Amino acid sequence: MNTLSRFRFINSLIECYPRVKISKHSLIFFLCIVSAGVSTSCAHKKIKKEVHKRSNILLIVADDLGFGDIGTYGGDIKTPNIDGLATNGVKFSGFHTAPMCAPTRAMLLSGNDNHIAGMGGQGLVTNEFGYEGRLTNRIIAIPELLKEADYHTYMAGKWHLGKELRSNPHQKGFEKSFVLISGAGNHYTNQSALRGGTSNYTENGESVLWEDGNYSTDFYTDKLIEYIDDNKNDGKPFFAFAAYTSPHWPLQVDKKHWEKYKGLYDGGYEKLREKRFNSLKKAGIIPQGAMLPPVHERVTPWDSLSKVEQKKEARKMELYAGMVDNLDYNIGRLTTYLKQIGEYENTLFVFMSDNGAGHRDFINNDNFTHLKDYYNDDYDKMGNADSYISYGPQWAEAGSSPFRYFKDYATQGGINTTMIISGPNVNIKNEIHHGFTSLLDLAPTFYEVADVTYPNTYKEIEIYPLKGNSLIPFVSGNNDSIHGKDYVFALEHYGNAMLRKGDWKITNYIRPFKVENFGLYDISKELSEQNDLKEKEPEKFEELMKEWEKFSTEIKIQTPPPKAD
Repeated sequence: MNTLSRFRFINSLIECYPRVKISKHSLIFFLCIVSAGVSTSCAHKKIKKEVHKRSNILLIVADDLGFGDIGTYGGDIKTPNIDGLATNGVKFSGFHTAPMCAPTRAMLLSGNDNHIAGMGGQGLVTNEFGYEGRLTNRIIAIPELLKEADYHTYMAGKWHLGKELRSNPHQKGFEKSFVLISGAGNHYTNQSALRGGTSNYTENGESVLWEDGNYSTDFYTDKLIEYIDDNKNDGKPFFAFAAYTSPHWPLQVDKKHWEKYKGLYDGGYEKLREKRFNSLKKAGIIPQGAMLPPVHERVTPWDSLSKVEQKKEARKMELYAGMVDNLDYNIGRLTTYLKQIGEYENTLFVFMSDNGAGHRDFINNDNFTHLKDYYNDDYDKMGNADSYISYGPQWAEAGSSPFRYFKDYATQGGINTTMIISGPNVNIKNEIHHGFTSLLDLAPTFYEVADVTYPNTYKEIEIYPLKGNSLIPFVSGNNDSIHGKDYVFALEHYGNAMLRKGDWKITNYIRPFKVENFGLYDISKELSEQNDLKEKEPEKFEELMKEWEKFSTEIKIQTPPPKAD
């Protein structure tokens, strides 16, 4: 109400109440005060509304998800809720992570290299630069800055970024958190999935025990909904990190989720690999001219297995599919809840996998024989809380189609993963972006959404600058690309190394690490990294190797890495 309208309103009230025994001037003064109060209240509500216009951010990370698993990427697993996010947003076919869980999480939450963030070697804790085994003060974790910008910050799921109290998410900006500290856990109980004893969980920085009977993905979803619900009416936006442990081994899930896939994988992992390859083409995720690389030498041919072995192998994949099915169900729970409280339209969704498909099979590893003291892999118990099943390199090869190898490797199979973004500012709908992107682009994206400026210093300590670019200019339709041809992305983890510049990539996966083992590949023409071009393109190889030298000097790579303290 403007000034003229306000006084017209006041005068109309005076005319309506001629018998009121109060002076005209007094009534005008009184009504001006009331009117001013109404105006102030409206202004206050407007300010609160404008603050609330900053989008919520929901970051959803799947653990060891294969590239072609989900429906919208052409997969055979039913994922209607994830597919729905893609329909309302953008799918990325060239999204890159680190080759293992912990370095990915370090890069994701810092917007910087895993060595600069402190996770140069998963499970390695030293006093050496880059190998501290925790998030260092060389970077700022996303929730720290967002919390200071008046965001609520919540997390549930896998942390894997340091076991000490100073490393806990509660000390890294998360207002509320329920986390598995280590890299893997039993999905139903507190029993450790890696060694004897129990897994280590904390809630808001305090040690807690897992309540037997809860299922990981269901429970983490419960927690996030609980945290958001506690503050849903205060007008502040939230950053929520759903760090799911599904479909990471051990493969455990309720029968209602896996039974619907019964018989689907009886043809074996080689046929599934080929099927995924073709379905990715049909979905437009990979080029029609893409070629499959040779099968990894660790994979035993399906036809050489006995009928009993084939039956057990097929059940492994059924369980895995059931875990992805349950993951999608819980993402549906999150989106349904946000719609119920009126926050769905105001939430930026990012869904991604942390690395390529997982290949480990610890219960059959000679170094982990102790697992059989409290787990088994009997066929009739597969999927239960006391069952320890992994789908191994044979199914990981199918999950990594069309790429070479899988998790651990710096080949595309270890680092080229699923990613979807939708929500506010995402004006491109149901499209695929084939250009290069990486998890380093997410921190700048979140800061732009939150209207946060990344500082040069934090708590009086100089910090490293962000290494990625915000996705917002592209997904909003204002820019045609995210990175220029001269943008460089590189990583190293236990000798698995790569560097990307434009369409060109150098890859090294041979141990011990030697620079002469780098191969040169044109990813725009060959996703499978089979045709080493360093002899045919010596100038391009030298150009990328010079970039590698700069990168490795900046992050102080040690090969071999230092010994643990």
